[in-house]
Amino acid sequence: MRMRDKPRQARQIRSRHLRLLVLSLTTLIAISLLSRLPAWSLLELRSFDYLSTVDDPRPPPGGPVIVAIDEPSLADINAQWPWPRSLHAQLVTQLRAAGARVIGLDIILAEPSTPENDNAITNAVGPDVVLAGDETLIETPQATQLIRVTPLQQLTEEGAKTGIASVDLSGDGTFRRIPAYEDGFAATLAKASGTISATLPAGQLIQSFGPARSYPTVSYYQALDPAHLLPPDYFKGRVVLVGLSLQNAPVIDKGGVDAFATPYTVHTGTLTSGVEIQATIYDNIHRGLSIEEARLPVVAACILISVLLAAATVWRSTGWLTIVTSAVALLAFAAISFAGIRLAHIFVSPLGPTVAYISVVFGQAAFDYAEERRNKRQIIRAFAQYISPDLVRRLSQDPSQLKLGGERRTLSVLFSDVRGFTTIAETLKDDPEQLTGLINRLLTPLSDVVMDHGGTIDKYMGDCIMAFWNAPLDDPDHALHAVKASLAMQSAISTLNRELEREATQRGGRPHVLKMGVGINTGECIVGNMGSTRRFDYSCLGDSVNLASRLEGASKNYGVALLLGEETARLVAGTYTVVELDRIIVKGRSVPSPVYTVVYDADAEALAAHRAFTQAKYAGTLAPSDPTFDRLAADIPELAGYYAIMRDALAGSSEE
Repeated sequence: MRMRDKPRQARQIRSRHLRLLVLSLTTLIAISLLSRLPAWSLLELRSFDYLSTVDDPRPPPGGPVIVAIDEPSLADINAQWPWPRSLHAQLVTQLRAAGARVIGLDIILAEPSTPENDNAITNAVGPDVVLAGDETLIETPQATQLIRVTPLQQLTEEGAKTGIASVDLSGDGTFRRIPAYEDGFAATLAKASGTISATLPAGQLIQSFGPARSYPTVSYYQALDPAHLLPPDYFKGRVVLVGLSLQNAPVIDKGGVDAFATPYTVHTGTLTSGVEIQATIYDNIHRGLSIEEARLPVVAACILISVLLAAATVWRSTGWLTIVTSAVALLAFAAISFAGIRLAHIFVSPLGPTVAYISVVFGQAAFDYAEERRNKRQIIRAFAQYISPDLVRRLSQDPSQLKLGGERRTLSVLFSDVRGFTTIAETLKDDPEQLTGLINRLLTPLSDVVMDHGGTIDKYMGDCIMAFWNAPLDDPDHALHAVKASLAMQSAISTLNRELEREATQRGGRPHVLKMGVGINTGECIVGNMGSTRRFDYSCLGDSVNLASRLEGASKNYGVALLLGEETARLVAGTYTVVELDRIIVKGRSVPSPVYTVVYDADAEALAAHRAFTQAKYAGTLAPSDPTFDRLAADIPELAGYYAIMRDALAGSSEE
């Protein structure tokens, strides 16, 4: 059976591997299509938000300083916004005097104010000042219009530089990329400070440095008098950015003036001021910290590797170890992506590899689960008619306990047969319905007894039942359970006889009295699915099975209802009183086999006398007139029929 089962197992393995291959290819195609959706790109960017901020990076030392137009300044200056430009001129003068290298005013000065104020700011600015401009794209059904707003011409004529402070937002309204302006505000600051050493990394992802107010920040009113309100040399050699920065960062759902969501917003839920974003862009450009997105071939290779790893994970099977391996793999994808950001300034999104891995692993796990469920249903259907519901439940919960295809096991095999049933069937030949009903009434309680005692019903042969114990599930007490079942079967027959007698009395007829013989033998057998590829039964075969059948047939020759083989008797001797009846040679065997039965009403003296009786019988020293027959029949009433049969056999031998 094992040899025949190997091709079937090989086919199952090939089918599973083919299904896994199809699943892997389908996953690759599905991710290729999904990656074209805008929502996919936003999910990748959201993963970047988490990974680029997970270690809470802070602004590099020596970076820009923020002069915030904030609530304390509004209260201290006590002037309506916009403030007079002469005040900004005073600020520029104070910052330059304090040693600021470059001053960036993130304030739009595009419209004229009063001549006095405009002249004041014009006289204050110079090549070390960068003024903010703005660029807006307006789209209408009729046309697309680009509006560019720059500072007053008189300011740029004095040497002040213009930097476009507009930023690009992703589809979810989050700032993540270096603006694509060669004259961007932060890029112009870097050029003015003489620190830019590389081309503008336009479109690359920014590295954020903490939530709002992470950069060194002072209030506007403090910067107007740094000598008295700030530490010495606070601005010396620093790039200083001036702009609106609320003390309490606005929350994302309320928005804010010149405030934007950044990668840190996923942690804090707050917005970051535009001037602080310009400081972040400056550091990304100045220090080369911007992050390049991996190109398509690299991403595709990572997804392919992920699919191959997933396939290798579930190549043989899926189980609890698959969950552990998957958790490690997903953490590894995130760790590799994080390392790429930190060490190589390259972002390889973990989304594609993660989704690919999960799809293959859990897709295959779903297939395996469905296959397991199908196998359980097959097991339940195959065994529900033969073994008890409890055993079926145990098999379905742990199919590994079932080894299909044939295995060598020690079983206790039981055969039961109703004595004289052929005669009963002959009398009922004209009433097949009554005969069928009688067989069903007979086999139903007997089958229930077998299954209630943990046995497996092998087959029905007319009025005969073949059953065995210790397969498909292990049963250390299989011999004891088989004997208990045989005794319970005798009780079930007695109950049925009483019912038949009562029914016959009511009909005014004669009852059919049923008597049953049982043979039980314990020994090594081959058990498994026996039959053809189209139809098979869970059965057992072997010399021990044949002996059990012979014992059942021989039980009537000894006047007992139960006949046990030697090994069965040995295994139950601690629970029941077993006595040896004879040594017989059954068909197909050359060595005599001792046979036993179970007795209840016998004391030690009677059992000793019985043992002496059997030894005398084997030695041939018994005579039909020996009083031992009568004495033992009185001491052990259960064996009275046996002793009578033995006496008659001796008498017949003497006459011959």
